[in-house]
Amino acid sequence: MYYYSGLVIRISFVIRNSSLVIGNSLFVIVFVKTLRSISELSRLPGSLFLAIGVFDGVHRGHEAVIATSAGHAQAQNGTPVVVTFDPHPMKVLRPQDAPHLLTATQHKVALIRKLGVAHLLIITFDKQFAATEPEDFVKELVTHSRPLREICVGHEWSFGRSRRGNLSLLKNLGTQFGFDVIGIPPVKVNGKVVSSTAIRQAVETGDLAKAAEMLGREYTILGTVVRGDNLGKKIGFPTANLSAHSEQFPPNGVYVAEAALDGRIYTGVVNLGCRPTVSSGKSERILEVHLLDFDRDIYGKDIEVRFIRYLRPERKFDRLDALARQIERDVRQARELFAI
Repeated sequence: MYYYSGLVIRISFVIRNSSLVIGNSLFVIVFVKTLRSISELSRLPGSLFLAIGVFDGVHRGHEAVIATSAGHAQAQNGTPVVVTFDPHPMKVLRPQDAPHLLTATQHKVALIRKLGVAHLLIITFDKQFAATEPEDFVKELVTHSRPLREICVGHEWSFGRSRRGNLSLLKNLGTQFGFDVIGIPPVKVNGKVVSSTAIRQAVETGDLAKAAEMLGREYTILGTVVRGDNLGKKIGFPTANLSAHSEQFPPNGVYVAEAALDGRIYTGVVNLGCRPTVSSGKSERILEVHLLDFDRDIYGKDIEVRFIRYLRPERKFDRLDALARQIERDVRQARELFAI
């Protein structure tokens, strides 16, 4: 069984020297995998076209970089590769100033895969890598590509020690080593430049429509289901508590939402906040979702939550039965919205 660009293909075959023989036909085998080191680029066939960036959010600007690189690769019978970094460089360079993420790494990878990219290189960003001179970084890419044909980046991309590398330096290195350099100009929506910072601010203030315009999709949060105190189950509305991997939350409150789990979409009600009725003044923000007509053990599963509509602010109730009645009203609104 082989996985290629989201397709699962079951075939009977004979392997001869890394080629696939079916009957009298010969096909080149492409093993699709996520690369974890620059040296692994040497395993990829053909001229390489690299789209490089942090790509937090995989927004319209990032899509322009990736799509341009992939289009050039296709036109010249090359191999497109998206190159990104984990963790976010700010978490290493200035952890005290590191922003909340729009997409944690596993979320970012899934979104990039949806763009149809077959090859992904994830470089570990640590202090040692941060100290790499920009020229040395590019030389390593050149050394392990067979050959390197093009690098495509955003117009303001910086790289290397002290962020000394920029588009101008990259073009000089391209001339020196014989590869093309493409700098993608800013992408604008309604006259505003699309950026991860602008999207993060829109999400933080609850302007999810603006965030969606810049993302080119609805804003979602990918979280892993962790164990909670089972209070929701005790009052008749079991919830999945999500560990959200430092992703940016919208404002506290109750939302109608959709949740993607194991390839299916479920309707639900999300509570985001500090749970003042039961948490005794704790300030930790908790994201929990009640999935309608759902009864399964999903601890450890990843859920992608899409916020559909803001219902009400979070509030403190004097009694648990009052909280339960309010949740019942929230659920009723969700059912009415989806006519279920």
